[in-house]
Amino acid sequence: MDVELRQLRCLVAIVDEGTFTDAAIALGVSQAAVSRTLASLEVALGARLLRRTSREVAPTATGLRVVAHARRVLGEVEDLVREATSGHTLLRIGYAWSAVGRHTLAFQRRWAAAHPKTELHLVRVHSATAGLAEGACDLAVVRRPLDERRFDAAIVGLERRMCAMASDDPLARRRSVRLADFSGRVLLVDRRTGTTTTELWPPEARPATEETHDVDDWLTLISTGRCVGMTAESTANQYPRPGVVYRPVRDVEPIAVRLAWWREDPHPATQAAVELLTTLYHRA
Repeated sequence: MDVELRQLRCLVAIVDEGTFTDAAIALGVSQAAVSRTLASLEVALGARLLRRTSREVAPTATGLRVVAHARRVLGEVEDLVREATSGHTLLRIGYAWSAVGRHTLAFQRRWAAAHPKTELHLVRVHSATAGLAEGACDLAVVRRPLDERRFDAAIVGLERRMCAMASDDPLARRRSVRLADFSGRVLLVDRRTGTTTTELWPPEARPATEETHDVDDWLTLISTGRCVGMTAESTANQYPRPGVVYRPVRDVEPIAVRLAWWREDPHPATQAAVELLTTLYHRA
């Protein structure tokens, strides 16, 4: 059994327009073509879809169900076409936690001014590739290297590492902390997308860990004083939270911020995005 999109469009047009004549006008075909198309759909489905009288055309009970499904299918096809053809008019940039921190608003505004024909959407996707591998975005802000066989990336800036702790933690009274200050603490980490691993510490000084998968849960647990966290500076900029303070970790290397894309299918606006983000980070 083969059902074609033209058959579904014909059925929906008849129901929406109310008559075969008006449906033919809406579709730009003859009334005879509308009748043949509907008949072929009914044969394919093995069911009568419309009741026709001299006064009206109305869906049967089966027809009502088929029309509902047809609308969903046609809507999904429209979304598919829009997705496939919007490469030059829409740029989706994925991120897992914190986009580009304090540069996020400037990036959005400057992009809109410089590229008015390419709409920018920031998309939060909690995955190792920030939605790139899943097809949820065209470019991704990531803070650790991706598979170089599939993806290309450019480093657009560097960010300090910050310690997140409860506001009443004794360490909160300091202006900065060291890796040794995590000794005896429970470190809350996100192994899927996070930049913090216990390998930052010598084997004999590694803190205990607990795992989370969401920035809101991460902040909530830290605010209780049960755990501390280490994160990129952008998280501190983008997620201020009552009960949580951030302090720089001064004896550890900064985090490289990368913009990544599919190696074989780069978005036309990739280079422009790389250049603007690099400018924003370097001017900071």
